[in-house]
Amino acid sequence: MPGKRKVAALEKADADLGNLQYKIRRDPKSYAQEFYDQWLAYDAQRQIFIASPATASSEDVNKFHDLVDLIAHVADLYPDVTAPYPDHLKELLNQHHAILHKELREKVVGSLVLLRRKEVIDSASLLTTLFPILISTPSKTLRSLLYTKIISDLRESNSKTTNHRLNRTIQTVLHNLVTSDRTSTKGMWATRITRELWRRQVWTDAKPCDVMKEACLSENEKVVVGGVRFFLGGDKEREEQEDDSSDDEIDLRKVKHQSGINKKTKKRAKAFDKAVDKVKRQERKKNAPHPLNFSALHLLHDPQGFAEQLFQKHLQNTRCKFSLDNKLLILQLVTRLVGLHELTIISLYSWFARYLTPKQAQVTSFLASLAQATHKLVPPDAIEPLIVKIANEFVSEASASEVAAAGINAIREVAVRQPLCMTETLLQDLVLYQRSKDKGVVMAAKGLQSLYREQYPELLQKKYRGKEATMGLKSGAVKQRKFGEQDVGGIEGIELLEQYKEELKKKRFEEAVANGEDPEKKQDDEDEDGFNSDEWELGSSESDSDEEGWINVSDDEDEAVSKPPAKKQKKDGSEELEAVPELVDEEEKERQSEAARISKLATTSILTPADLAKLQELRREANIDKALGTKSKRLQEMIARHIDEGVTADDIELPAMLGKKSTKEERLAMAKEGKPGRDEHKSTKAIRQSKKEAEGKSTTNKEKARKKNFLMTIGKARAKSKRSLTETKKTLKLHISRSKRGGKRGNFNLK
Repeated sequence: MPGKRKVAALEKADADLGNLQYKIRRDPKSYAQEFYDQWLAYDAQRQIFIASPATASSEDVNKFHDLVDLIAHVADLYPDVTAPYPDHLKELLNQHHAILHKELREKVVGSLVLLRRKEVIDSASLLTTLFPILISTPSKTLRSLLYTKIISDLRESNSKTTNHRLNRTIQTVLHNLVTSDRTSTKGMWATRITRELWRRQVWTDAKPCDVMKEACLSENEKVVVGGVRFFLGGDKEREEQEDDSSDDEIDLRKVKHQSGINKKTKKRAKAFDKAVDKVKRQERKKNAPHPLNFSALHLLHDPQGFAEQLFQKHLQNTRCKFSLDNKLLILQLVTRLVGLHELTIISLYSWFARYLTPKQAQVTSFLASLAQATHKLVPPDAIEPLIVKIANEFVSEASASEVAAAGINAIREVAVRQPLCMTETLLQDLVLYQRSKDKGVVMAAKGLQSLYREQYPELLQKKYRGKEATMGLKSGAVKQRKFGEQDVGGIEGIELLEQYKEELKKKRFEEAVANGEDPEKKQDDEDEDGFNSDEWELGSSESDSDEEGWINVSDDEDEAVSKPPAKKQKKDGSEELEAVPELVDEEEKERQSEAARISKLATTSILTPADLAKLQELRREANIDKALGTKSKRLQEMIARHIDEGVTADDIELPAMLGKKSTKEERLAMAKEGKPGRDEHKSTKAIRQSKKEAEGKSTTNKEKARKKNFLMTIGKARAKSKRSLTETKKTLKLHISRSKRGGKRGNFNLK
């Protein structure tokens, strides 16, 4: 009985405090004295807890819990009295968070967050209080609570506008946490918070990348893995988060229909208004400009130094005892940086040599990383020994088909990025593997052959070059690129526009000849762009003589000026070539042919809007023709792969997997993939019907008639069977006429 009385008394006290809170919120001035009495009770109880929090009874804990809750909800109404209240909570939490009762501890944290929402304290004060406790408390539940509150407060602070001051403060704290003690696991909280805020697009600048860069250079394995995973998968998580948020759309018509079916209530009206507001927010979000989000790998300040430090500290260092999986993650990040920023780390390629054997665990990941670390500025001498080793270790008649296919495919991935790493003898040997009996090896060898048909056909024998490559070599369109050679900058597709203008000029010349006009005179009157020179006259002869600054030129000079310099240079160049003796240097001939090949249209004339529109049309037609050509689709995707996309082990194993004959279980699993789970076999129509019934949608009268009770339809069936031919004919005629007019009532008003 005493226990029940005690519980009843506590419940009554809670109810009294709840009523008092409600009254204070309604009329703060009238209940100022009652609040002051509760404040004195709170202060007395707080002093007891400060003196000995571990010895407090459960009754005192509950009473203090309710007082903290009451004052937190009304602290903004009495700012003078409750001015020291936030400091009291911070002191209690900082000094006694390890021994406080669980519910009281959570209430203190919740009260601080509530004061932040009421703007009694600012975010910096709240976060600097919670963060030291997060990294020092042994309680798992408290860590989870504090982590959630910190993330939500940072999101709330950056919801309307970016709070740069708060972000810089917290990012500096996280940076110092990682760099102060590189052997401690406390840096894990810095990586978790940074990665979560990056995923939610709260932090999108370079400062979080610097924090994760320091985490990657830590000595603690867990901290390093957290930082590496951020750079390898943080951008993908951010894109998925954005896609998930955009998929949450509301069908306004459906909501309006559902609200009007049953009785109209205030609850349904509020739900409809809420849906309308959400749709409006979605429309505003769609029309808003898309934020420019840079990849974390692009925001690094010194990628060359970062990649070198990572490689030397975690991979090249023999004292590093990380597991193989974590070393592979670090290797993927290093090679991704090398390929993306075209860095030069020569010692990286010699380090690869000892891992390129078929017996090495996860060797396909090493092969993929090697391909990732290759780019056009890597010296071919550094990669050629690795290509030879892969060919010797993986590709032979004694090797398994999967091993040989993976080896040839890895060589192809490396050659895509640096074709000069291959020798003619080795390439011919690898191409001959297309005569293998295994489908995967054949696919890999043909892929390598197709690559060198496009990139470097001179290394292939004539019978393996193909028609297009052979014609390109004869015409000079396909040329071997030298190491470090870059494409000349210019307008994409300008040669298409130049060719179009030449054809247009020839067509006008033929029309002039057909019409009996003088083609030379017509060509003198028109410039290269097809415009008449009379349209560009600046004024009459009188205005020329009156105004100063105009220079009169002779007819010969005018004719020389009117002719474009490109034609003149071309004509002069051709005459010089005819007059040159046979002993002219080959380099001079090559230079002149190269100068004649490069388009001069963009440098000798002004492109009009009509020219730009025609250029875009010609580009589109060229892309369509290229897509409809006979080239391998897989090869085009491989060559056009974006540099940001990394190579995975699946890309290396693909030919072997495609060439391998799948079992019956694998074929069944592939057939069931993407289909709804079902216990019994059903047709597509039956599945669609059951799905409609599960969603509560209406059915047709024909479908309802099938489910009618037999006794309800037996009378109609008997009458049907007893009808004569005349009655049946009459019924069918009525059915046809009723169908034509649109049912019993008809559609007469729709004309």
